[in-house]
Amino acid sequence: MEIKSNMKNFNYYRRKSTNYFMISISFLSALVTLIPLIFIFYYTISKGIANLNLNFFTKLPTPVGESGGGMVNAIVGTLILIGIGGGVGIPVGILSGTYLSEFGHNKFGFLVRFLTDVLSGIPSIVVGVVAYTLVVLPMKHFSALAGGIALAILMIPTITRTTEEMIKLVPQSYREAGLALGIPKWKTTISIVLKTAWKGIATGILLGLSRAAGETAPLLFTTLGNRFWSTNVFQPIASLTVYIYEYSTSPFKDWNDQAWTAALVLILLISVLSLTFRIITRSKYKS
Repeated sequence: MEIKSNMKNFNYYRRKSTNYFMISISFLSALVTLIPLIFIFYYTISKGIANLNLNFFTKLPTPVGESGGGMVNAIVGTLILIGIGGGVGIPVGILSGTYLSEFGHNKFGFLVRFLTDVLSGIPSIVVGVVAYTLVVLPMKHFSALAGGIALAILMIPTITRTTEEMIKLVPQSYREAGLALGIPKWKTTISIVLKTAWKGIATGILLGLSRAAGETAPLLFTTLGNRFWSTNVFQPIASLTVYIYEYSTSPFKDWNDQAWTAALVLILLISVLSLTFRIITRSKYKS
């Protein structure tokens, strides 16, 4: 009896120590993941906060040699590009992901799934070249529309695969309950399945938008850039990422400082976009 009692105590402490060890490893892994993010935030804020003022959000860029100025055209241009990319990429991604999860259990679905995975691994600069060939050359000029389409292509794989996986998590009993009530399959998918998986789908949309907002290479081949005020989607338009690239590689200190401020504003823009999206999706989910 004493041996059995000792064995039980040994097993108990072994399981407890193993549990503490694995929790500690998980905590350290999470901490290691956060350290680069904290470093990026700290370094960007320390470098970009000095030039973050009202003029940056209300003024146009100044010529070389003149201090001050802002990037209001690039901020508005970035929002326009994200809007075009989201307007094209979000519906396509959600619909294709829904098809793959609910109806894509065939050879065509396998092909779409495979091509989506391939598309997610294609370098963004290649997407920019494709958008240049398909949109810029036929239009014979650079435009915000071409840049938005390039960003939409980059969004689609992330949104598609996230939508598919989130819909797969919806219990099959939900679908069966809708069908048992006489609701058509397409309406069950829209009213029940998509609504249940909406919060997870929103995360995929957010990831797609965030990736698109930080891209530079596709915009160099499509929007080109514009140092003046322009909101015409059929003309070249400014963007924060292109300005960051141009200003950070210039030999002028004022432009280098402006590049850090633009990077900080881009991070803040994505953060505000994420927070707004979370609030909207949360209210919809509760309703």
